[in-house]
Amino acid sequence: MSHNSFGHLFRVTTWGESHGPALGAVVDGCPPGVPLSEADIQPWLDRRRPGQSRFTTQRQEADAVEILSGVFEGRTTGTPISLLIRNTDQRSKDYAEIARSFRPGHADLTYWLKYGHRDPRGGGRSSARETAARVAAGGVARAVLAALVPGLSILGYMVQMGPHRIDRARFDEGAIAQNPFWCPDPVAAAVWADHLAAVRKAGGSVGAAIEVVARGVPPGLGAPIYGKLDADLAAAMMSINAVKGVEIGAGMAAAALTGEANADEIFPGESGPTFGSNHAGGILGGISTGQEVVVRFAVKPTSSILTPKRSVTVEGEPVEVVTKGRHDPCVGIRAVPVGEAMMACVLLDHMLRHRGQVGEGARGRPG
Repeated sequence: MSHNSFGHLFRVTTWGESHGPALGAVVDGCPPGVPLSEADIQPWLDRRRPGQSRFTTQRQEADAVEILSGVFEGRTTGTPISLLIRNTDQRSKDYAEIARSFRPGHADLTYWLKYGHRDPRGGGRSSARETAARVAAGGVARAVLAALVPGLSILGYMVQMGPHRIDRARFDEGAIAQNPFWCPDPVAAAVWADHLAAVRKAGGSVGAAIEVVARGVPPGLGAPIYGKLDADLAAAMMSINAVKGVEIGAGMAAAALTGEANADEIFPGESGPTFGSNHAGGILGGISTGQEVVVRFAVKPTSSILTPKRSVTVEGEPVEVVTKGRHDPCVGIRAVPVGEAMMACVLLDHMLRHRGQVGEGARGRPG
């Protein structure tokens, strides 16, 4: 009943608060014998780390991960892996003025209504800082996936900032790491830079949409009805702070298609069936097809803004709230590596569940 864990066979429990001494994750169900060290996890945390450009929060955290258990002589033991990330740059005084009031758009009110008590320092458990623990767990999942399915890869990128979308005709995978937005469209990245600079100067914020693609996913992952791969992916992405919508494949756009246009035609291939399109996002009936698994999610504008907004105090009195401190003008930027991490954790969990149910070789062939 703690609600701080996700996954079945590969299970992740995160802990800690934004302004506490540390945060982290416990990863249970990791297979034994997988090579793993801090150096395998740290690069993914470095991608999420704050303060790397003028477009993210200027909170300076090294996000250095420590492995406390579950690894011996460089290999996993099959026992729980405890991951620790220390907080080193908290400024709790920034939140003193809102300790007795509720910030619009934040979880302050709902936490107080549910628990009768809350941690106002950076939102406590509801802070996006919690996602660092998920990225660390995702690093473990990636290491296991690399051992089990060497050809599998996961790539995330932003496809929209505010009203500005990428032009897919200009999609350049090599450009993703060349700008601070993980944007595959260099022209759009330049537009986003000007747009976000203006938003940031005004003390505001803007939303974004992120796409995560997994390639080399084996067919057969997922199970009918209550064990669907797309259902678990949707839940995983929706659990990320500030996410308000999730799509698989064509997603909401499928509502505008005809049955003829939406059907992904199937053709014979040398290694099995091939597809003429991928509106399904690599998942049919909750089970992976072997195509690219495509997930898209929308992140709302950061609720911490300098514009005064009306709210109430814990005593029920009206008040105007201005959120001070260091905040992301577009939280979607740092959500990209978080989405990748959640994809990795869900895919590994389903891979282990698939092997437990049907073994290694139970793949049907037409004919």
